[in-house]
Amino acid sequence: MYEPIRTKSVHTTADDADFPHRSREEELDIQLSGHLAALLAVTDELGLGPAGDRIAEQIARLRGTPPVRHAGLTEAAPDALHRRAHALAGRALVVAASRADTAAAILAAERMDAHAAAAGTVTPSRLVGAH
Repeated sequence: MYEPIRTKSVHTTADDADFPHRSREEELDIQLSGHLAALLAVTDELGLGPAGDRIAEQIARLRGTPPVRHAGLTEAAPDALHRRAHALAGRALVVAASRADTAAAILAAERMDAHAAAAGTVTPSRLVGAH
């Protein structure tokens, strides 16, 4: 009474082997290097050479190749750049902690403190000795 289906259904999923898959560790490496690259761009714009060099070392370690560096000037006020760098360092810290990358986490925390001090904001690490 019914004719059998002769074609493949459009609702079937593709074979998993057709798509590249990355491990959680690889995904976190990509995220962390992206956050650090954004932090590097702001750090270079602020003219913080030694700090930029340390960030570039971490990016090179994660990516296996050194990052391309150029200071794309945005004409933003230094205070705004420090706040942006603080936020980017915070994102990098979260990902570094998630992947248990001590070196990147320490660097990110140091950059957060440095940018918070430069922007005049208070961070939790500066509150520890305030009792």
